Amino acid sequence: MAHYRALGRLPRQRHTQMRDEDGHLFREELMGEEGFSSDSSLLYRRGVPSAITDSQVWELADQSRTPNHPLKPRHLKLHDLETGTCPVEGRRLVLGNNDVRIAYVVTGTDPSPLYRNAIGDECVYVESGSGTVETVFGVVAYRTGDYVVIPRATDHRWVPAEPSRLYAIEANSHIHPPKRYLSRFGQLLEHAPYCERDLHGPAETHQAEGTDVEVLVKHRTSAGVVGTRLTYATHPFDVVGWDGCLYPYTFNIEDYMPITGKVHQPPPVHQVFEGWNFVICNFLPRKVDYHDLAIPVPYYHSNVDSDEVMFYVGGDYEARKGSGINLGSISLHPGGHAHGPQPSAIEASLGADYFDESAVMVDTFAPLELGEGGLAVEDPAYAWTWAGPGPGPSGGASGEDGGPAVFSNS
Repeated sequence: MAHYRALGRLPRQRHTQMRDEDGHLFREELMGEEGFSSDSSLLYRRGVPSAITDSQVWELADQSRTPNHPLKPRHLKLHDLETGTCPVEGRRLVLGNNDVRIAYVVTGTDPSPLYRNAIGDECVYVESGSGTVETVFGVVAYRTGDYVVIPRATDHRWVPAEPSRLYAIEANSHIHPPKRYLSRFGQLLEHAPYCERDLHGPAETHQAEGTDVEVLVKHRTSAGVVGTRLTYATHPFDVVGWDGCLYPYTFNIEDYMPITGKVHQPPPVHQVFEGWNFVICNFLPRKVDYHDLAIPVPYYHSNVDSDEVMFYVGGDYEARKGSGINLGSISLHPGGHAHGPQPSAIEASLGADYFDESAVMVDTFAPLELGEGGLAVEDPAYAWTWAGPGPGPSGGASGEDGGPAVFSNS
């Protein structure tokens, strides 16, 4: 995110001496992406950032994945998922592939351990709750509706002020605004649905003291995602100042400006971020199509190159009777399968001029597999809800029947 910021104490020129009140030299650390060829920030530390005193295995929660085979659409009820209360260690894997993993956790109010994801950036959607994320760059406040974007290898810890529902999108890459929203110099353009003033980075540096401080590090080996407990000689939060274009920030969905049209607009107009082989979109309350003959709900569509994951986080889902979808639901519509509104939704939507809905969508360009958390809360009847009772033991309507379905992004 090429939007320059500076906090704390800095020397006048980069890569030059800066000393504390006792004459001790601060250590300069460059944190940068793509081998000195992309965004970076310079951090000035009291300690030595590479001084470790121990390294032990951190046993991660179950990271196993089960292919979506035989192929079918899935409905996962995240509000039924029991998780640990730690914002980091309590996460349960819901869906994933080799490009991105989606996990879910309902936190308590205790701070998480110090944590670093060395695999890729994290974009954590705050379904509910508030608190702060303490980082080497400073403190970032979060609230309901925030995306919290944390760059790869950023030491941080979550400090919930209240129990929080966190939907963690963990990439194997960087996460950034879509390139079509940016000028060739990195400024968000006028047609983008948000701008730089909507992005909220750290307001001040945050320092802590200590010795032999443990940091949980998630990283990769040939065997997949693994964890290590690194012990540092001094506390990672020893940064007295930094500047650059790489840092954590929040963006709230209330600040997103939906793009609407005369007829139904396709999902790319709702995009908010992208990573390698996946995109993140959000569908929000908005005026809908204004053509005299418009059909507000989407046409049936086959995502031949991608899997679509929709997380339903707000709005009136009584209109989805017959599908089982409600607040806290995830729908997974895989590539190779056509999907769209419930059978009665099209006629029921005619004449609508506004949709009250909020959902976060992740589209991936490689097949998604189910994590153990997703398997634990699957609704086995969902796949048959377009056609009626299916082969599952509970039929096809998830205990609900009748009524129109007018949620626009089925």
